[in-house]
Amino acid sequence: MSANGIRNPLRQRLRAGQTTYGLWVTVESPNITEIAVALGLDWVCIDMEHGHLDYREVMEHIRVVRRSETSAIVRAPELQMSAVKRVLDLGAHGVILPYVRSRQELERAISFGRYPPAGVRGVGGERAFTWGLGFQEYIRCANDETLLIPLIETSEAVAEIDDILTIPGLEAIFFGPADLSAAYGHLGSWDEHGVAQTISEIKAKAAATGIASGIMARGVADAVRRRDEGFGMVALGSDMTLLVRSLQENLAQLGREVAPQLSF
Repeated sequence: MSANGIRNPLRQRLRAGQTTYGLWVTVESPNITEIAVALGLDWVCIDMEHGHLDYREVMEHIRVVRRSETSAIVRAPELQMSAVKRVLDLGAHGVILPYVRSRQELERAISFGRYPPAGVRGVGGERAFTWGLGFQEYIRCANDETLLIPLIETSEAVAEIDDILTIPGLEAIFFGPADLSAAYGHLGSWDEHGVAQTISEIKAKAAATGIASGIMARGVADAVRRRDEGFGMVALGSDMTLLVRSLQENLAQLGREVAPQLSF
């Protein structure tokens, strides 16, 4: 790959049917993503929907993965054209699209990340284009290499999942078990009350059409379970959650009283 290419390592691994492991990034320091790259993680998801990250901070995280084997995915703050195209112009390999409720809504959001005639993404000359030096190469492969991944976290999306899974070019979906549980009236739960079964059924339908599924693990044992269940994207946790959990375990081993264990 030339220095100006947009080759997406995550997409290649998903298409090969591999299980990929990632880190959810919620804090501003690009050192977090640098560690993920050094450890050989397949992807990071930089979260703009929750927390405090702005576009400058997202750019610094994306900068770290350039020319590495780690893909940078950004969870957009909302389903708006400006949010999707800006993170792609910063050089993200893909976007997680939050709070999807229907096929029509998802098709519109996907169009924000595709150049015409497949979509309505505007043509710029920013970081993704290496400031114009890689213009033709980027334009040629961006529509194919960019992953646009809906977050399945609403009851409406579940109701329309058969139609959603037939959207042309859809290569992956990601589940939000906590929000999905809340959508069914079980706020504060994760995947109980039948939600786990719903996720399993949707994952099977997606796999039957060649679409990978992703989910957040709640610890090592859960990550192993998700791998064995056939999830293509397994988030090992978020940066701060992993730090808190590690400190709790260390303090407990040292005989110190610790705060209640994390439930997510």
